[in-house]
Amino acid sequence: MNRHDAPVPPLPARTEARLRAAQVTAPPGLAVDAVPPPGFRRFSHAVTLGRRDLDAAAAELFSWQVQRRAGLRVQSSDAVLVVGTVVLLHLGLGRAAVRIPCRVVEVVDEPGLKSFTYATLPEHPERGLEKFALSSTDDGRVRFTVSAVSQPATRLARMGGPLTRAAQDFMTRRYLAALRT
Repeated sequence: MNRHDAPVPPLPARTEARLRAAQVTAPPGLAVDAVPPPGFRRFSHAVTLGRRDLDAAAAELFSWQVQRRAGLRVQSSDAVLVVGTVVLLHLGLGRAAVRIPCRVVEVVDEPGLKSFTYATLPEHPERGLEKFALSSTDDGRVRFTVSAVSQPATRLARMGGPLTRAAQDFMTRRYLAALRT
């Protein structure tokens, strides 16, 4: 087992309590599959994983392996995510790491479709939703889709303009590559 496949470390109790008490920063009614409100960017990218067991891929998805394999440090209130799970993702090292707090707001675990959506929390550089979905194709392969709708939430993210969008696209490509192996 490599370090990315080990269970994610738990959030410290105080951090978990703070994130659970926080309100999501995504506006009410925001949806990844609808026309975004002014100022929000919506995107969706997908890859076909090849002949792969949907349930095995979902086990990886629901245990934060996608985020870990994409290079993020993950601390979660739950080893296997459920609605209400809070997670603190870290991009980078040490004090310079960007903190990315989120709350899982939807989980779908149906035959042929496995997905979850998380919403941003205060201190997240963006404000919005991101959805990770696995679905079975007609020929038995698995399709992995990452969709998001967001806008910059911090001054640094707003100042980044096209660089912020490029960073978001870069992370999405890393997410999509995380289940291809």
